[in-house]
Amino acid sequence: MPSGRFTSFEICAGAGGQALGLERAGFDPVLLIDTNDHCCRTLRLNRPRWDVLQADVVEFDPDEYQQVYDVDLLSGGLPRVKSAATIQRPDSDFEWKLLQAGVWMAHSVQPRAVLLENVPELAESAKYAAERQWIEECLGEQGYRCSWQVLDAADFGVPQHRKQGFLVALREPHHSAFRWPEPSGVGTPTVGEALGASMASDGWPGAHAWAAAADKPAPMLIGGSDKRGGADLGPTGQKRAWARLGVNGASIGDGVPGPDAPIDLVPKLNVRQVAVLQAFPDEWLFYGRKTSVYRQIGHASPPPVAEAVGRQIALTLAG
Repeated sequence: MPSGRFTSFEICAGAGGQALGLERAGFDPVLLIDTNDHCCRTLRLNRPRWDVLQADVVEFDPDEYQQVYDVDLLSGGLPRVKSAATIQRPDSDFEWKLLQAGVWMAHSVQPRAVLLENVPELAESAKYAAERQWIEECLGEQGYRCSWQVLDAADFGVPQHRKQGFLVALREPHHSAFRWPEPSGVGTPTVGEALGASMASDGWPGAHAWAAAADKPAPMLIGGSDKRGGADLGPTGQKRAWARLGVNGASIGDGVPGPDAPIDLVPKLNVRQVAVLQAFPDEWLFYGRKTSVYRQIGHASPPPVAEAVGRQIALTLAG
């Protein structure tokens, strides 16, 4: 790992999972942007020294924040984009317009490297071939060459199978030197291993048996939409996967089972437990009420994955 630090500019920063991982990898943000007030408050709560701006990336003008010019890295975890083939109405492609704005940002900011995270299909599915071609051509006009990869968070010590699509764009000679991170070699924790102590913390007599039965990593956490109701662990298929691990995915709990809870209870997860499954450190705080916090966590990029990719970018830039 190089000894020096690097600068970054993060768009769609969310609750800071990617920014935290990149910080560990050696990147210090000069500015972070998100449209969500609670996400911005979460970022400021944890890193008061970070410059956090609540703003729409599509409307952002770098001339007003000139510290973002010539940063080492432009990064962002953008909302899950739909392919053109699946967009039903011309006005329903907000996520794609946001991704376009992120790519165009590289034209304005001229970073040494670009890192964007999105759905795995964007990196590898034939449905997204036109989108990938547009991105590569747009960045290619500025001399960047693109590398695409799908990584599973479970390969980096995160107790969750979460596949993420990544784009890293660099100019030569750095592009040819860049290598994607290899799996960490650390065993993937199961849900029981990750949450057993938490489930037992208030004296629930069924905690030990529950942890032993929750013997696989979690399925992918789904943050849901601000346009729908309360927090739950996803659609029907996801809830069934959680049920096989002994978790009630119908909603998010307020605490952990107590000493009077039935031994065979199927418990709900609380937001701190969900944060553990996204590999946020215990000291990372979240602003807002339960539903808002769950959505911040569920939409986040697990910090260890961002750290692994960030370290490879840092090594490349340092070389």
